[in-house]
Amino acid sequence: MSLSLSGHASGVARTARVSREAVYRAVWRWHFYAGLLCLPFLVTLSATGALYLFRPEINATVFAHRTVVAPVAKPLGPDRLIFEAMQAVPGGTPVSYTGPADPTGSAVVSLAEGPRRMLVYLDPADGTVLDVLDRDSEFFTVVKRLHSLAYFGPVANGAIEVVAGFAIILVITGAYLWWPRGQEGGVVSVRGTPAKRVWWRDLHAVTGFVAGGGLLFLALTGLPWSIVWGDQLRHWSNVAGLGQPTALWANKPVSAVPMAQVLESTGWTMQDAPVPRSPSQGGNPLGIDEAAAVLDRMGVAPGYELSLPVGPQGVYAAAVYPKDVARQRVVSLDQYTGKALVDVPFQALGPVGRLVQYGIGIHLGQYLGRANQIAMLAFCLGTILLSVTAGTMWWKRRPRGGIGVPPWPRDRRIVAGVTALVLGLGILFPLTGLAILAMLALDLALGRAVMRRAA
Repeated sequence: MSLSLSGHASGVARTARVSREAVYRAVWRWHFYAGLLCLPFLVTLSATGALYLFRPEINATVFAHRTVVAPVAKPLGPDRLIFEAMQAVPGGTPVSYTGPADPTGSAVVSLAEGPRRMLVYLDPADGTVLDVLDRDSEFFTVVKRLHSLAYFGPVANGAIEVVAGFAIILVITGAYLWWPRGQEGGVVSVRGTPAKRVWWRDLHAVTGFVAGGGLLFLALTGLPWSIVWGDQLRHWSNVAGLGQPTALWANKPVSAVPMAQVLESTGWTMQDAPVPRSPSQGGNPLGIDEAAAVLDRMGVAPGYELSLPVGPQGVYAAAVYPKDVARQRVVSLDQYTGKALVDVPFQALGPVGRLVQYGIGIHLGQYLGRANQIAMLAFCLGTILLSVTAGTMWWKRRPRGGIGVPPWPRDRRIVAGVTALVLGLGILFPLTGLAILAMLALDLALGRAVMRRAA
């Protein structure tokens, strides 16, 4: 009887071990697929994101010739600075004015010149033109568009959403693969030397242990900017009263123009908010100097962007997006009376809107000072290291003439179970879910092709 029980127990243990190994292989397969899709994008996203983290510092050093001026006690008003900008771009139509955020900052006037948008940097002390350039060639505009793949159209921009979803799968499956199972290395220590694959495997695992949470945070806080999931989150949070304070627009004339079309610094929550219309038509419009004075009296943080009215129903629309997330604000003024038609401070946003804005602020390294920047930089560099170690480890493992895809386990129930869990994550992120289905179809097609060749 004891021998029978012992044999039964050893059989159960062996079955459990085989099942664990099968789950491990199925998870490894999906980890490989997620990495195969993500890695090239993650390197680009991390490199451009690392640069964007230090936008103020880079602007104040590399581009100091146009962004840094001597402090002045009484700067010129926006009207005079816009006049000077128009002399630098003859025929340009002024669109917006951005004042200096601090005493040593320059002012920026944006002018439309046909389809182009020109930026004119000026010294607020005397209106000296410091630089003129096409907005599309401004360094951080280029970095931002590379980061979002906006240069390659909406389809490529949608790929960012797919990558973010797969990055979440990558972190979850990676955590399972990393989980200690009695091994001596690859948890918090690295075995071997760079000449051996185990060294790269352990370095990859340990880096993932340290940086995986950061990658997960960056993916989650980047998703609100995505073209499907992010737009849906904003829409439903607004419908539920958890985003924009839509009551502020009640019974007020509004245009069909979204706020993001007239201001670049509206923030995620207010991007699709409608621009109000000036109800007080007729009479003499306010000058931009007076509109700026109204905003100053309202306590809008320095460095705000102020768009000029378009047409008799246009408004002065202003937005500021400072490092202190709590000082974010969007204001629209009647162009004739200077009355605030809509005033949305950060505190007026719903809980989802505030949470997303906090997340984005930390994502951009803006909220918690230098520590925030260093932490996000470490996560960016960690992600690049994860990509390099993954590529090197695959290169050392791959068979000659093959891709080296980890094999599925033989137990199809485990394959189906793990795949169902992955698809469950895909349901949360629609574009990622479609990509998962496409990868499953390709996997099945390739598997059948291999079986036909073997037969």
